[in-house]
Amino acid sequence: MTLFGKPKYTTVRTKKKEMPEGLWTKCPECSKPIYNKSLEENAKVCPECGHHFLLTAYERVSFLVDAESFREFDKDVISADPLEFKGPKSYKEKLEQDKEATGLSEACIYGEAKINGKTIVITVTDSRFIMGSMGSVVGDKVTRSTEYATKHGLALIIVSGSGGGARMYEGMFSLMQMAKTSAALARHQDKKLFYISVLTNPTMAGVMASFAGLGDVIIAEPKALIGFAGPRVIEQTIRQKLPPGFQRAEFLLEHGLLDMIVQRKNLKQVLIQLLDYLS
Repeated sequence: MTLFGKPKYTTVRTKKKEMPEGLWTKCPECSKPIYNKSLEENAKVCPECGHHFLLTAYERVSFLVDAESFREFDKDVISADPLEFKGPKSYKEKLEQDKEATGLSEACIYGEAKINGKTIVITVTDSRFIMGSMGSVVGDKVTRSTEYATKHGLALIIVSGSGGGARMYEGMFSLMQMAKTSAALARHQDKKLFYISVLTNPTMAGVMASFAGLGDVIIAEPKALIGFAGPRVIEQTIRQKLPPGFQRAEFLLEHGLLDMIVQRKNLKQVLIQLLDYLS
């Protein structure tokens, strides 16, 4: 059709469909997009490169223990502020902020559960809460879980994810938790009871130098950062370049710190086998 001898065109505009948010996650390791449902079904491990995403404490428990078998103890214990720590944010403000962000009262949960029908005690730290650092409450929960396992003659599993080590906001009150947790584990060992330590990314500083490093069997997730001081601090101190992969799980397995590296989807089966053979 023409108008005054010129062609007439009609433009049809279609509304571009928008992708709903929250359906995909970009892998920080390989940068591939992952459909969130697929990620959940794969235990939050990237199907392309095997990157292990962060899990919450309750997610870790649900992946490892029998359904509906976890009975949590001391859930609502909260930290005090013994030093009345002040900074850009006070300690009390940081505690409240992370309580709201995570839904946890502190960076550690523990309780009794079953794995393949076998009763155990399981403790998990959560790196979302002040980096999973060990203050008085975290140290106390690790100690209480160990003492409960000792009293009832049970195997103990502790899953550590702490990038913060001892919690500086509590000063010596946090540092003494290293000795307290280690002493409780020594009493557990004296009873010839079995302790499995599972190290996740990251497990560092005072946590690694105390309860996380004392397992009868020490297991790590692939590529987990494990150590005391961070690589950058070590390099600045010794004024040398560290070898490739230093403080990663694979390097530490090669040098004898770990007993095994286990993919997350296989971890429950490995725990079942270890508990059957050794507990």
